Amino acid sequence: MKTKQSLFVLNALALTIVGANAQQQKPNIIYIMSDDHAVQAISAYGHPVGKVAPTPNIDRIANDGILFNGSYCGNSISGPSRAAVITGKHSHANGFKENNGVQFNSKQITLPKILQQNGYATAMIGKWHLGSKPTGFDHWMMLNDQGEYYNPQFITPNDTTVHKGYATDLITDYSIDWIEQQRNAEKPFFIMVHHKAPHRSWLPAPRHYYTFENTEFPIPETLFDDYSTRTRAAQEQMMTIDKHMFLGYDLKLADTVGSKNWINDGIAPNFSNMTPDEKIAYQAAYQRTNDEFNKNKPTGKELVKWKYQRYMRDYCATIAAVDDNIGRLLDYLEKAGLDENTVVIYSSDQGFYLGEHGWYDKRFMYEESMRMPLMMKFPKSIKPRQQTNALVQNIDYAPTILDFCGIEKPKEMHGVSFKQVAENGKPKTWRKSLYYRYYEYRKWIHYVMPHIGVKQERYKLIAFHSPENEVYWELYDLKKDPQEINNIFGKKGTAKITANLKSEMKSLAEMYNDTLPECVAKQL
Repeated sequence: MKTKQSLFVLNALALTIVGANAQQQKPNIIYIMSDDHAVQAISAYGHPVGKVAPTPNIDRIANDGILFNGSYCGNSISGPSRAAVITGKHSHANGFKENNGVQFNSKQITLPKILQQNGYATAMIGKWHLGSKPTGFDHWMMLNDQGEYYNPQFITPNDTTVHKGYATDLITDYSIDWIEQQRNAEKPFFIMVHHKAPHRSWLPAPRHYYTFENTEFPIPETLFDDYSTRTRAAQEQMMTIDKHMFLGYDLKLADTVGSKNWINDGIAPNFSNMTPDEKIAYQAAYQRTNDEFNKNKPTGKELVKWKYQRYMRDYCATIAAVDDNIGRLLDYLEKAGLDENTVVIYSSDQGFYLGEHGWYDKRFMYEESMRMPLMMKFPKSIKPRQQTNALVQNIDYAPTILDFCGIEKPKEMHGVSFKQVAENGKPKTWRKSLYYRYYEYRKWIHYVMPHIGVKQERYKLIAFHSPENEVYWELYDLKKDPQEINNIFGKKGTAKITANLKSEMKSLAEMYNDTLPECVAKQL
């Protein structure tokens, strides 16, 4: 005969088992982010660049789930985008508006903290880039600042240590190790896998030195854009392939035929953290094409084209290593039996220019830098081979992940969950506009004027504002002008469109409790 005490113990044990099973039924979450990975360089999106430099393993996520064609950031620069992802808030609300001289306020509510408090094992491995130490994670290993491609330093709560190997491979090694060995297996897990690649200065892994050596990348129609149809904002100094891409640091060019002395034309060539043998192999990989350049000495537009091709070969070669490692991670999940109950998300911190308008940076609200790659898979509820044009933003990532985990989002989050979009398609009531605001100005050679804008499916309105409180308006019809070459602001027939977008800008600013610059507010 069981005593009351023994029955109590049995009931408590049963409740514990039920609770543990409920925890295990919650989905695992893997959020993979690369740095500066343009939509154009992912073959799932069908861009000409992706066709000559395919990404079959990244494409697996899209093929097994959903590809977002309308994914955008709210501030196209690394740190602010990362802050938006983990807080679900625009830059003015999370406090991280610029990359330089800012430290993330880690006391605020963030996605990992909420998941940790709701029974998740949490980890972050790779590039953090928020000026503070990660919080809300049971385990973290972050690259020191931007991180190095070769033999990078990893910072942990205990030490800062150089780790031998290639950063993209190491980040994946440590991520798989945590999932397999270090996490609490009784809990569902959340891990942020943050790659450095393909950030400048695009140092490929040795196995990919020659992957695109003979590839001719399609030249963008706007490579030689003169910005004559836009405002002063687009005409200011910006990171152009022609004027600002360093022959030594960026393009690994030697000074003469047969030379191993790379040109130092502003920034020293980056051999930091390389072993002597790695440096020799690295330089040798560029010897033949460097000698060809120095024999022919292209000038003018031919020089720009040469720089573009060298840039693209290295940029896509670093992505090839990311693709390899995403394949490794997906294969591991399948072999470990974790793939069915794991949400896998792939994104970047913003878009990037691959020669469009002559640029190789981000920051602007134009499509190439505002648009982000985004795809996700979850076999339990997301059907394979889907695509959506629904407008989503990086402030939505945290609410969406919480929704998949059955956790209500905090009211202070600006973003909305797109779980329903992923599972059932875009609802009729889905948002029609996105809000954008960029702050950083005249930092080194990043002369992109601060601006505020509204993005809709067809139209985009941008208000650039100068230190002199001048406002430069730009309006684009993305259906007729997808490359955003023709600013139609103030043109005949656009008054109603402009008035509607200005009204929407004011409404969104109010909805997000953002204070607009007086020079812009006066014109709304």
